[in-house]
Amino acid sequence: MQLLTLGINHHTAPIGLRERVAFAPEMISSALDDFQKFLSGVGAFGNTEATILSTCNRTEIYCATNSSENHLQDASIDWFTKTQGLTPDLISPHMYAHPQSQAVRHAFRVASGLDSMVLGETQILGQMKEAVRCAGEVGSLGTYLNQLFQKSFAVAKEVRATTALGSSSISMAAASVRLAERVFGEIADQKVLFIGAGEMIELCSVHFAAKHPLLVGITNRTLERGQELANALSGQGLNTQTFRLADLPQRIAEFDIVVSCTASSLPIIGLGMIENAVKLRKRKPIVMIDLAVPRDIEAEIAKLNDVYLYTIDNLGEMVQLGLNERRAAVGQAEAIIETRVDHFMNWMKTRDSVPLILQLKNHSEHIQIQEIEKAKKRLSRGDAIQDVLEGLANGLTNKFLHGPLHGLAHLQGNDRQVLIDLLPELFRLNQSDSPEKK
Repeated sequence: MQLLTLGINHHTAPIGLRERVAFAPEMISSALDDFQKFLSGVGAFGNTEATILSTCNRTEIYCATNSSENHLQDASIDWFTKTQGLTPDLISPHMYAHPQSQAVRHAFRVASGLDSMVLGETQILGQMKEAVRCAGEVGSLGTYLNQLFQKSFAVAKEVRATTALGSSSISMAAASVRLAERVFGEIADQKVLFIGAGEMIELCSVHFAAKHPLLVGITNRTLERGQELANALSGQGLNTQTFRLADLPQRIAEFDIVVSCTASSLPIIGLGMIENAVKLRKRKPIVMIDLAVPRDIEAEIAKLNDVYLYTIDNLGEMVQLGLNERRAAVGQAEAIIETRVDHFMNWMKTRDSVPLILQLKNHSEHIQIQEIEKAKKRLSRGDAIQDVLEGLANGLTNKFLHGPLHGLAHLQGNDRQVLIDLLPELFRLNQSDSPEKK
């Protein structure tokens, strides 16, 4: 059985090309069906297993077939270019093709976040599981690919459990959540306020929303823009509020976590505002995260009791530390993956021998049936049981040994020597079986 992974990703192709070859989620099922029909049309492929993984950073086809590697690769590229309306010379320089163990290694690395734009990210694992689910529904997920992806998920879990690859924050948004969790433990018990509604605040809101806070407040110079963000979060089942930035001094004491990132040239949160908020909160801590440059929050606020103020520099240090920890974990992760690749390839070898094993079993059962029928006929004629049993044993032995003995008598040269070397292992022979030793 041949495995092949064919595709492009952020390492090999610019975003403009990745956009052109990406499959929308609703297109995956029909694309898988079309791919299998295409391979059947060009012949020599039989039932090909196939899965398509398409994200903003990669579009890949995973397939398994009995055809030759080169034939499968050429046909897959041909289908890929025709389906996406591209010429081979445009896409071929950006494509990669990973056969057999390379395909296994690639799948394990992708699932573990080692091949991602953000090292160690976990989103790709969910995307792979969705790709597998879709292939299963279409009927293109066979024994080999199902095993490949299930092992990929297991390897990813092992990597995250035994290394620091996914344990550290490596984005400002993720680091913000980690810092808040250091103070409060559970974000789900806290109220979060976002000041601003730009790209950074949107990203932070996604990370905090995943923790399901009690309330998300949003204040922005443009109330409509803040409301758009609030509507998006409400759609995720969160309790949200919006208010005018002018009302911030009266409302800020209500919130446990404040994340600010505006384009203001001067601080919008002063010392006096937070001194008053601290009094109203009666010593309940407040975490303040200032992602703006210039800063939104006056630096003197950090000196107040029960206030934990973090700037973009603090988060930058945390992100860099996380990156260093993840890079240090890469070697450990790669070692785990190499071991698991070997295990998977051994499993494939055992699968490849299944037809031969079945053939041997059928052959032996056929011999048994023949000899047992002979024994039954002799018993019905009244032959002695001892003679029948000896005849049965001799018949079975002679027929099982016929092939090897015939080979020894007729094979020549290297083929005969290979058989001579192999027979002791096949029949578990040792020196004590030698007639000269008896």
